[in-house]
Amino acid sequence: MQSTAPPRLRGGRSRTLAALAALTALVPTAGCTVANSDATGSTGTAGTTLRVVLAQEPPTLEPCEASLTSTGVVVRSNISEPLIERDPESGELQPLLATEWEQTEPTTWALEVRSGVTFHDGQPFTAEDAAFSIDRAVNSDLACNVDGYVFDGKDVEVAATGETTLTVTTEDPDPILPLRLSFIEVVPRTTATDAKVREPVGTGPYAIEDWETGVSISLRRNDDYWGEAPAFPEARYVWRSEPAVRAAMITKGEADLATALNPEDATEDNSVAYPNNETTALRLDGREAPLDDIRVRRAIDLAIERQAISDTLFDGLAEPAAQLVPDGVVGYNDELAPTTPDPDAARALIEEAAADGVPVDRRISLIARNGQFPRVAETAEALQYQLAEVGLNVEITMLDTAAHLQYQLRPMPEDAGPVALLIMHGNQTGDAAFTASQYLLSEGAQSTFGTADMDERIADASALSGPERADALADVLAAQNDDIAQYAHLAHMRGLMGISGAVRYEPNSASGDELRLSEVRPADQEGS
Repeated sequence: MQSTAPPRLRGGRSRTLAALAALTALVPTAGCTVANSDATGSTGTAGTTLRVVLAQEPPTLEPCEASLTSTGVVVRSNISEPLIERDPESGELQPLLATEWEQTEPTTWALEVRSGVTFHDGQPFTAEDAAFSIDRAVNSDLACNVDGYVFDGKDVEVAATGETTLTVTTEDPDPILPLRLSFIEVVPRTTATDAKVREPVGTGPYAIEDWETGVSISLRRNDDYWGEAPAFPEARYVWRSEPAVRAAMITKGEADLATALNPEDATEDNSVAYPNNETTALRLDGREAPLDDIRVRRAIDLAIERQAISDTLFDGLAEPAAQLVPDGVVGYNDELAPTTPDPDAARALIEEAAADGVPVDRRISLIARNGQFPRVAETAEALQYQLAEVGLNVEITMLDTAAHLQYQLRPMPEDAGPVALLIMHGNQTGDAAFTASQYLLSEGAQSTFGTADMDERIADASALSGPERADALADVLAAQNDDIAQYAHLAHMRGLMGISGAVRYEPNSASGDELRLSEVRPADQEGS
């Protein structure tokens, strides 16, 4: 693994680099001991149990929340499955629980579902279950993440027209409805609709054996699975918040897979780097002063030393970003370049805003999530330093997943003051319309504000297909930078997954959100 040397910085920028270097020195090295490692219950189970160590315990296993990374990494394609799946390498849609789909009318799609599939509790899977799952995730009052993130909060009409056929009708023509359906996990029609479930029943290759809160989640192989049987009879998830601990568990043979390792803990023997489609950014809440002034938001964008952060804190496993989606996503704008840092220009904007009465000295809360990505706390400290250098008063707040979600998703906390939220967005759909409707629309589930013009741009782009769609979405991303500046983009990330010598697995861009256990094989298995 090769790391790019930090760029040469002149004048005041050298102090920023020095601060980053000092922060990096605070990060623990890999030469650590694993506290309470015997408590994992993993030692000695290699060969029959696939052992996975996560950065955090999933907040829920509810399938309609599987578009949340911390839930989807366990649930998606392991416990439950969608009708259609997107190949993370090619971007093509492939049959799963649905075998065929076609657009029969401008607003209607017809689907054929697979026969001979059963749920973990023995119930047969039919088109009624598929229709129920769509209706439950999109039209109910459960406030599922997939409803806002994938379907933009718009209801659909869905009906089973036969034992294996169903139709889905949208209010307006939707050229990418099959892609949206790939985010809905199928559950039996006996599933509760008045509350989210803790231990779901699905059709996947694994079923839940036990979830001991705060300790572990155990899965057992579904021997009646309709597809190819996974190699491991059992799987067990534990979680350790310290990346060095997760890496040490791989090295010591206490885990087979570990998510989100830090660069300093990674070696050629214990990890693999992979593109994870994640983009980090600061979301600037434009509802509160001083962030309601675009000059202040532009100043923040100009203050950030993206290359220094990428090189020093991310060890070169990131590229400075100019937009919320990486290359390869429909709508990626290859004409956008990361903002060149200019602290002097940033200070001038702050001073200009102050002269007009903007309260630029008001404290801004920089909120980040523990375990959000490697060295997240150090990244927050670097951003705090850089913003202070241009005259802003920033205080860091580190939160756990549940508390961070309160700021990330609507309805957001009232009277929280000005907030710069550190986010990490992974567009696993391959289409920037999902990013735009979620993060840029005025009433988007993860947007704090917007404009009527931006809303119209997003609506128009979402109705198009082919090259016209890509161009229109690229214009949307450019307009965010030119006209709104709700986001100060940081970096397109690469992940580091710990993989022991006992297993074979090739991570891909979806692995951080959808870690398919059926793709993991014992190292000594023939053909692996």
